[in-house]
Amino acid sequence: MSARTRPGAHPDGGTTTYREALREALREALASDERVFLMGEDVGRYGGCFGVSLGLLEQFGPDRVRDTPLSESAFVGSGIGAALAGMRPVVEIMTVNFSLLALDQILNNAATLRHMSGGQLGVPLVIRMTTGAGRQLAAQHSHSLEGWYAHIPGLRVLAPATLDDARHLLAAALADPDPVLVFEHGSLYNAAGTLDPAVTGVDLHSAAIRRAGTDVTVIAYGGSLPKALEAAERLAGEGISAEVLDLRALRPLDDATIVASVRRTHRAVVVDEGWRSGSLSAEIESRICEQAFFDLDAPVERVCSAEVPIPYARRLEEAALPQPAGIVAAAHRAVG
Repeated sequence: MSARTRPGAHPDGGTTTYREALREALREALASDERVFLMGEDVGRYGGCFGVSLGLLEQFGPDRVRDTPLSESAFVGSGIGAALAGMRPVVEIMTVNFSLLALDQILNNAATLRHMSGGQLGVPLVIRMTTGAGRQLAAQHSHSLEGWYAHIPGLRVLAPATLDDARHLLAAALADPDPVLVFEHGSLYNAAGTLDPAVTGVDLHSAAIRRAGTDVTVIAYGGSLPKALEAAERLAGEGISAEVLDLRALRPLDDATIVASVRRTHRAVVVDEGWRSGSLSAEIESRICEQAFFDLDAPVERVCSAEVPIPYARRLEEAALPQPAGIVAAAHRAVG
């Protein structure tokens, strides 16, 4: 399936999908604040490349849901200008590789203007984009580059992995006075379940323990979280108790929660769909070693994508990506 192919319909069955949770978050934001508008390629009449904005044009009209030309630099720049003028734009970039066409706008403008203006100018801009592999979109549409953006001061980088985070994260991101990048893993759009009625908001600063454990901490985010949870279930059947930590925020990282978990379990496995060299996983491993070295009973393990352009063939793609079996093997090495 091409990255620009419209997704098919999916059964509801009374549950909510990740896609629908994102859509409801957008609908709520548009309805509650007239400054909010959505812009991007095919977000209007087409309903979004991945169907997230389906129906919003009909409800809010073309001034609030704006289809743009195929020029990421232009429409991200327009979003920055609108944010500087007091609006609250949500810019959708189809897939993360296309964000490279707007890298100058994101890095040299959105991320720096508050600093370069001595605090006079803020850029309250939200940029959403699809990330990750696992959908046979081949090398040019399967990147996991969120670690690159987590390197840049001036940006907040988020990776919602659960339905509740998908539903409630946008409101918190729009309330941030500075630019926020939201990475939505493409494999999660069809994920279905029920929203927790007790959850009414999301903390943009904190990682979350998704499964408690005592023997090893498995650190994941985004599309790797379901794999980490599956691995933890397998490990439980083998008598190993794995704690699963969902980073949620990639910049800033929640060092306190990460280190506290590692100090409880004394072992860590970091799962990162990015390439191993110069990766976010390397940064997390470094921080664990800097802050909890004497609490470790084993070296920190990393499970990353193979250092190759992501293949198109399904079997090769699966072999190149982190999988539950690899996470289980890494946990076994850590536990010894």
